Amino acid sequence: MNPYGTWGLLRLASPQLPIGGYSYSQGLEQAIESARVSDADSAQRWLHDQLLLNLARFEAPLLLAHCQAAASEDWVRLERLAEQHQASRETRELRLESRQMGYSLRQLLDGLPELDELARALFQRIEDPGLALGWALAARAWRIDAEEALAAWLWSWLENQLAVLMKSLPLGQQAAQRLTSELLPVLRQAQQHASDIDPDNWGSAAFGLALASMAHERQYSRLFRS
Repeated sequence: MNPYGTWGLLRLASPQLPIGGYSYSQGLEQAIESARVSDADSAQRWLHDQLLLNLARFEAPLLLAHCQAAASEDWVRLERLAEQHQASRETRELRLESRQMGYSLRQLLDGLPELDELARALFQRIEDPGLALGWALAARAWRIDAEEALAAWLWSWLENQLAVLMKSLPLGQQAAQRLTSELLPVLRQAQQHASDIDPDNWGSAAFGLALASMAHERQYSRLFRS
């Protein structure tokens, strides 16, 4: 029996989880600056494409694999996946984001009694844990199913992107909720694709995102970290 139940899942997906996800826009702020995203319709297209053409093809299945390996105590595979995730960060900004959030998750979990000794030892063994590794070990600590941990990660990604839109576009709360309704089926589609895709077919070529992220590193005025 899981003593944390649904509470652990809500805790992991909560924007109050102190890992700093709200500090990053993942290139969206630059897309707004360059007018590639200028209203609710273009925002919907940007988020839709990121979910299905990028996250569902690589980020999401890789994170799911992290969670599955942590749950099954396959530490060798988990370390290999963590290295793969770290190597896949295409820009300085994306690497720093993953590194900072992974570090914050390690600091958080290290001070909590839920993290078991095997997971704690792995966490300490890796010099620069990324977000995917931290997320997987948090899911293990709070006994969250791997598929549910993936759903929580997808939800937190969407919630963060909507927060960026509301601060930078700007987009009103009603419009953001309308976008949420439109994109919930896309979240489900991305989750399903991530669960079904063969590891040999993992990969995306998100050139637009990489270019937006690199440009954001040099953007003169910005609200979000680079």
